[in-house]
Amino acid sequence: MADMDAYLHQLQNGVKTRDPMILGILAAVVVGILTLFLIIIKTRGKNKRQGVLLLGVCDAGKTLIYSQLVNNNFKQTYTSVTSNSGEYVIAPKNKKLRVIDLPGHERLRLQMLDEHKGQARAVVFVVDSGTLQKDIKEVAEYLYTLLSDKTVSSNAPPVLVLCNKQDLTLAKGAKVVRSQLEKEINTLRITRAASLQSVGDSGSNNNSYLGRRDKDFSFSDLKPLRVDFAECSATGTDKANNSPKLEELHEWLCSVA
Repeated sequence: MADMDAYLHQLQNGVKTRDPMILGILAAVVVGILTLFLIIIKTRGKNKRQGVLLLGVCDAGKTLIYSQLVNNNFKQTYTSVTSNSGEYVIAPKNKKLRVIDLPGHERLRLQMLDEHKGQARAVVFVVDSGTLQKDIKEVAEYLYTLLSDKTVSSNAPPVLVLCNKQDLTLAKGAKVVRSQLEKEINTLRITRAASLQSVGDSGSNNNSYLGRRDKDFSFSDLKPLRVDFAECSATGTDKANNSPKLEELHEWLCSVA
């Protein structure tokens, strides 16, 4: 006890005399406590976010993928107007994630995204690989909105762009889908920046600008956001046997659980 009193007395004198060594020790202790506090807060926030959001435009195949993940069966689906929610079990880790399938209808999807984005531990953005050329603008706009959202940017959940319907003859592979989306988003951010400037916003402080300003858009420039790409077929190549090809999706979900 006497040693402790002597140590405290030495600290007090060091503070009064502004001893550089004592002040350095105190500063290091304060920084350590603050760092530990921030780590605890961040970890608790992540643990509360157990939802995997399934997003995408209409007819991308989200609801069928949801059915395969949650119910492990093939179910004929139709355009949904409400969200679906169920548990996905990751056997290797003995963990559960809540999969939330959000409607892809243009009038509903942004409202539903606002309601659920705070729960997102991860996001799976489903793309119809067979019709991407036709739907590229709509898909890119929705993806741009997701990636530039303040809550999503702050929480930085990992994002998977899932290239569905690989069983179709004209389906684009993940590399082609990535390249086409990067080109479209690059065009989109230029037009959006020009629109902001026309209404008096210089854009220099605009958080919705994606990527680096000194180069063409690339998903690899969205740090701390991580965007991955994978391929799948929710129906599989053999529809008679209902054999979905979701291995890459399962592996990715296991990695983010």
